[in-house]
Amino acid sequence: MEIHTRQLRYFVAVAEELSFTRAAQRLHVAQQGLSAQIRQLEKALDLVLFTRTTRSVELTAAGAALLDGVRSALTTLEMAVERARVAQRRESDRLVLGYLEGAALTLTEPILAAFREQHPGVTVDMRQFTYEEPAAGLENGTVDVAFVRLPFRAAGIRFEPLFAEPLVALVPAAHRLAELPEVRVRDLLDEPLLGAATTDPEWNAFWELHDHRDGRPAPVVSRSSSLLEELHKVAVGVGVVLTVASARWMPFPRVRVLPVADAPPNEVTVGWRVDHETPLVRSFVNIARRVRDANPDLVAGLEQPDLDDCTLPQHL
Repeated sequence: MEIHTRQLRYFVAVAEELSFTRAAQRLHVAQQGLSAQIRQLEKALDLVLFTRTTRSVELTAAGAALLDGVRSALTTLEMAVERARVAQRRESDRLVLGYLEGAALTLTEPILAAFREQHPGVTVDMRQFTYEEPAAGLENGTVDVAFVRLPFRAAGIRFEPLFAEPLVALVPAAHRLAELPEVRVRDLLDEPLLGAATTDPEWNAFWELHDHRDGRPAPVVSRSSSLLEELHKVAVGVGVVLTVASARWMPFPRVRVLPVADAPPNEVTVGWRVDHETPLVRSFVNIARRVRDANPDLVAGLEQPDLDDCTLPQHL
């Protein structure tokens, strides 16, 4: 049956007014159009709903039997629509932010502070992800936006760059490279390597230096889900790991932090799904961009950190 809610509302109005004229006035529609809609409803239902004379309109038995059900159906529909609107309002008052370990480093707090200032009624729900999910919830849509590090598989995801962080190698304190002021990529190629606990090929290719290996596989001896797990493994001599300069903020016994002079930096970005670019998401991205541009010294400190102390012994 092709039945429209408009026809049902018209039917209820006529049934309650028992007058096409009064019902049309109540609905603010033309009486001719109202009569046409009732005839279409009767045809669709194959029922006669009203008996009409020049002086009166009465419900038929079929019309009376239908009236209570139609009223109930319209009320149920209105309640469902209102619940949907409430859900949408609640959704618009909540932003789910995914992030990997470290988030956007020292840009994180000013970005969130600026967002809360502009959207005081919005709850920011922060969810941390491990190396197992480099997309930090963007790939499966469990977050609205995320602080992520490139590269990873990114179908349907857009990015706003924040800064590019230099890379370092973490090696055991007794390692042959430990006393050097810095290392180069070639110094690491034959070392037993700690990889990430992900199957993302782009992520693994970057952190395992695939572009420098002439097609040879990386000698990955173990995979980890977090920087802390990597630090424990490096400390006991399982292998070495390539990571970012901010790892120096987690001093760890028996681990040395060595700048990698010729490694490409790692790009930290805000990511979001193209098919979920809500006004709140756009606002968050714009605020992140504005905070980045307003803090050039902070960005420079992240992109060109003072690594002079990286070769000092690390202690608790």
